[in-house]
Amino acid sequence: MEKGTIITRIWHGMTLSENADKYLKYVQKTGIKDYLKTPGNLSAKILRRKEQEICHFWTVTEWLDLESIKKFAGSDYEKARYYPEDKKYLLEFEKKVIHCETYVGKRNSGI
Repeated sequence: MEKGTIITRIWHGMTLSENADKYLKYVQKTGIKDYLKTPGNLSAKILRRKEQEICHFWTVTEWLDLESIKKFAGSDYEKARYYPEDKKYLLEFEKKVIHCETYVGKRNSGI
């Protein structure tokens, strides 16, 4: 990987909109907490979008490298990681997450 790049990991899930606030709190207490305490994690965000009765969630995390991601996700780092109570909220379970090389521009850097 090129110097100056990080890796962004993106997970997607869907709940019923009526469960969106409860699920948001649950993800903050589980996934986000675990992401942030993993060495090599740089940030963790939750994106949420309601579309009538369905609410989409994306967790977007930034990592130093693949080895850091493996500390969170295990050796099969492309496999989505779920928590026990996800069964109460999620409408489906996507098997894989997305990883992207991320090139970070900084203000006044010409990028």
